[in-house]
Amino acid sequence: MAEVFSSSSSTPASRSSSPPNESSWLVPKPQIDQTDQARESGPRYRQWLSEIWLLTKAAIPVILAYTLQNSLQTISVLIVGRLSPEALATAAFSYMFAMATGWLVALGGTTALDTLASTSFTGSQDKHDLGVLLQRGIVVLTVFYAVIAVVWGFSEPLFRALGQEDFICVQSSRFLCILIPGGLGYVWFECMKKYLQAQEIYRPGTYVLLITSPLNALLNWLLIHKVGIGLYGAPIATGISYWVSFLLLVAYAKFVRGHECWGGLAPRRAVAHLWPFTRLALLGFVHVGTEWWAFEIVALAAGRLGTIPLAAQSVIMTADQIINTIPFGLGVAASARIGNLLGAQKPREAARAAHCAAVLSAVLGAVVLTILISTKDVFGRIFNDDERVVRLVGEVIPFVALFQIADGLNGSCGGVLRGMGRQWVGALVNLVSYYGGALPMGIYLAFHGWGLKGLWFGNCVALYLVGILEWIIVGLSRWDKETKRALDRLHAGGMGGPDDVGVGEISARGQV
Repeated sequence: MAEVFSSSSSTPASRSSSPPNESSWLVPKPQIDQTDQARESGPRYRQWLSEIWLLTKAAIPVILAYTLQNSLQTISVLIVGRLSPEALATAAFSYMFAMATGWLVALGGTTALDTLASTSFTGSQDKHDLGVLLQRGIVVLTVFYAVIAVVWGFSEPLFRALGQEDFICVQSSRFLCILIPGGLGYVWFECMKKYLQAQEIYRPGTYVLLITSPLNALLNWLLIHKVGIGLYGAPIATGISYWVSFLLLVAYAKFVRGHECWGGLAPRRAVAHLWPFTRLALLGFVHVGTEWWAFEIVALAAGRLGTIPLAAQSVIMTADQIINTIPFGLGVAASARIGNLLGAQKPREAARAAHCAAVLSAVLGAVVLTILISTKDVFGRIFNDDERVVRLVGEVIPFVALFQIADGLNGSCGGVLRGMGRQWVGALVNLVSYYGGALPMGIYLAFHGWGLKGLWFGNCVALYLVGILEWIIVGLSRWDKETKRALDRLHAGGMGGPDDVGVGEISARGQV
């Protein structure tokens, strides 16, 4: 990637009145200052509306991108399902396990970039610090993923210990081994998205996935059914799709927009000061993982309730994964916005953006709630024709609908906390809310007369606890201190000014 982002085009004039060089300063950011000055000049309600609109514009392409990402696996499972019920079960189980382990590196570990990259873009005196953070993220998260890959490689005895059927243990273990190279492409793709989002560039992920989503469907069909590879064509096709997504995003950054913050390979800086980044990545992994693992526990518990509850649970979980892209996407946009404002030393604007994100998430959650409640009696027919499944889905959907506002608060306030570098707070709140009370209560209710409704009632309680607690924590934050901590984090990672640039890296940047 030494020359991947190099370009003959100069930095836009809006950033600086003089030509950019190896130590171009980014403070102040003219375009951000002008935008915020305009936002501050009007009445207070207009300031809030302007911030909400900005977050909406940023969140929409992110939400679409995550929806399309989820579709890659969904399409793969649907195409595999035509082979046999066993192949369908293997693919679904394998992707579920991949999501609960490897994909957490991509979606949880990269929250360190949510924090540091967005702050660097507005707070660092050297614009190329952002490119170094991208390289650091790739290094650290590749090591994380290597650990997961070892688990995948020896997953057969693990699956046997979990009591899975013999064909699942054998075939799913091989499925995951074949998926290992492609999973790394997923991790690098997420790193590239965060690099661009830190620069307030949100749309390329959607553009890229609009290309690779149909490509993924075509590759799955060809490899599984036409070439004759069968079940194991699915991880090959999905892996190719992830790598193509990454390469297309790199091409966008090189030829369209985003290359200004790339200063060439800086290996010595990338592998220096690793602990601050690694700590945030680990906490982000736990923050996102504690919620995902809770839902997987619910899925395992539903399997012990019988065939009909398990079928209804599959319908509800599929729908919830799609719906969850809304609060998760808004949280990503909020992370980048908060990090940008903290790096630019704007505590008041950061506080307002945090509360605007919470308000927007509550409004969107109310819209989803209304749709789910109004369609609860027919919702299950989208996925299944069995009247017993449709009826049970209709009984459980009200609980799913009720936590949409709380899930929105969880997504937005969790994103704000990540932008503040407080992933540990979100992880702690999740651990206490889910595992300290809601999960045990939900499982108890499920096996004492409530059935599947009990499990989802527990989730509902957990999400309200998480959402309300995180909003209170955000509301009590000392934003003036958070701006100082944001720059302290950059300095702890060897970022923040031209004095941090090494001789070797200056030479490398001279090639740009």
